[in-house]
Formats: sequence, structure tokens, C-alpha cells
Amino acid sequence: MAWNEPGNKDKDPWGNKGGKDQGPPDLGDVFNDLNKKFGGIFGGKSGKSSNGGGLSGAGLMLILALAVVVWGVSGFYTIKEAERGVVLRFGEVAGEVEPGLHWKPTFVDTVVPVDIEAIRSLPAAGFMLTRDENVVRVEMDVQYRVINPESYLFSAVDPANSLSHATDSALRYVVGHTTMDNLLTTGRELVRQQTEVELKKIIESYNLGLTIVDVNFLPARPPEEVKGSFDDAISAQEDEERYIREAEAYALSIEPRARGQVRRLEQEAKAYKEQQVLQAKGEVARFEKLLPAYQNAKVVTRERIYLDTIEEVYSNTNKVMLDVEGGNNMIYLPLDQILKQHKAPAPTRNMVDNVVIPKTTTSSVNDSQRGYSRDSSRQGRN
Repeated sequence: MAWNEPGNKDKDPWGNKGGKDQGPPDLGDVFNDLNKKFGGIFGGKSGKSSNGGGLSGAGLMLILALAVVVWGVSGFYTIKEAERGVVLRFGEVAGEVEPGLHWKPTFVDTVVPVDIEAIRSLPAAGFMLTRDENVVRVEMDVQYRVINPESYLFSAVDPANSLSHATDSALRYVVGHTTMDNLLTTGRELVRQQTEVELKKIIESYNLGLTIVDVNFLPARPPEEVKGSFDDAISAQEDEERYIREAEAYALSIEPRARGQVRRLEQEAKAYKEQQVLQAKGEVARFEKLLPAYQNAKVVTRERIYLDTIEEVYSNTNKVMLDVEGGNNMIYLPLDQILKQHKAPAPTRNMVDNVVIPKTTTSSVNDSQRGYSRDSSRQGRN
């Protein structure tokens, strides 16, 4: 039955009897009623306490002591060696704490630990357009580390997402200024370096509280539809580079040899020049020495020069002795071959094959044969 029903007009919402509204009950009476219901739990009596009612002083102090102990123990926390803690006091940054055991007032301070030594990885990939209007799939892995925990937590809503967008922007900018051939072959390292530089410029203005450790540029590849053609083009470029290296190696091996030959020919030419000059000077000196003797005895000197010349000429030619007066058979004696037999074993072939008859000797032999034939014909006529 509700208090406002006709039969309950003598009661108010607070349980007061009578028709008058006396207001809410006294809090002391409420606690006294609760104490009566749960009497003896906290060491008090079921009736009113000696101080006029309510909880006993010992029970209240015990509750407060337990609460203080729990509150104090809950405030201890530990920051790891690789972490730094950001202290928030009622939601506002109050400072940072170093690694170790610390205490904070619970419900007042909140500590957020941030790992500043771990290397985080952020992949980035996508189809991009090159400077020569070719589509290529590029993959990159960015490694970064937190250096400012406060900026990392509160400068951006999601630092990793911001870094991902910055990486994509820097990568598309660099790829858009690079040809596909360089991107797939020799220019990959340059693309990686330029992307790292552009990425650092972008995140510097964001103040994300992190630093780029390394940028790994994974192998780029064309779309699958044209992959075979690009593989052939890459193979051709590799062959070109190989041929160029081989040519350079050949040039490096030939050039020193050619320079050596040039140097040797120069030395030989200089030696020949000096030899000819000295020989000419010797000839001039010999003729100067011979001139007075020739002027004193021209005939004797002329004969001596002739004999010396003949001796020099015949010393370097083969000698053959001929007998043209012994009948029809011509007998000859190769003196040079006989002298060789005393120095070395005789050859197996005929010695006549090695005999060289001078032209003057041959002509004299022919003249002798002609004279012998003329004498024989005259005798036959007689």
C-alpha cells in the first residue's frame, strides 16, 4: 500500500507518522538502525553506543586503516629497464619516471609505460606509377624507435598510422621521380636512401616522438601480366653490364702490355741509333787511318782492301772445289760440309743437297764445260 493512498494519509515518504511532513530522517538515526541490524560485527553493542549512537570509534578506525593500507600498497609500480613512464595527474602530463620501483597516489596519478629501446617494424606496399609511366609494385619495411614517450603518446592519435601515411607519401614521391629500369635494377639503393631522407623530413614536422632506424627496400616487381618481358629486359641489362666489365678488364690487361711493347721498341730504336752512330764513327775513323796509307801506296793498299773484302765475303759462303779436267764426269769437293762432319755427325741425306754454289763459281764451271766441249768437237773434226 503506497503512502499516498487514502488509508495512509497519516504517513509521509520518510516513514513519519502524523499528517505533517517532518522532512527526511536524521542520518544518525539511519546509521543507528543499521548498527542495530548488524550489531556486534564491528565490536559495538546492539544498542546505542556510549557516545550517543552510530558506528563505534574502533570499527571506524579499523575501516579507515585498512583503506589507507590498500590504497598505499596499490600505488607501488615498476618501470622496466627498457621503458620510461609518463605520469598523468588527473589526466594532465606531470613528468616522466626512470626505470625502477616507484610509488604513485592511486586515483590521482596514472603511469603509462613506453618501451624506448624496442625496434618496431612498419611494412608499406602498393602499386605505384614511375616517371616513365609504368606501374610497379613496391614493398618497403620501415624500422623505427621511440625517443620521446610524451610526444609518442599525445602528439598524434595513432603514431604508427601517421608514420604509415608518411611512408606511403615519401615512397610514392621518390618512385614517381624514378624510371622503372632504375627501380628494378641499379637504382634500388638510391631509391632507398631518398625515401629515408623524405620520410625523416615529413615526420619531423609531425613531432611523433620517434626516429627512423632503417629503411629496407624489398625487391620491386612489375605486374604479373608483363613480368616475363621485364625479366628479359633485366637479363639483357645484366648481360650488358657483364660485357662492359669484361671489356674493361681486357683493356686493363692489354694496355700495360702495349705500353711495355712501346717502351721496348723505343729502347731498341735508341740502341740501334747509338749502334749505327758508333759504327759510322768507327768507319770514319778507319778510313781516316787508311787514307794516309792509301796515299803512300795506292796499289798495295787497293790489293789489300780487295783481299780483305774477298776474305770477308767468302768466309760466310759455302766452298766447293771443282775438277773440270778429269774427263766427262765433273768432280767437286764441298769443303764446308767436310768441315762440318768433323764437328758433328753426318746427316742421313745426301750432302750434295746442302751445297750452295756461288754464282761466280757456277759461271766458271759453265765456261769450263763449254771450253771442254769445244775442244772435244775440234778433236772429232780432226
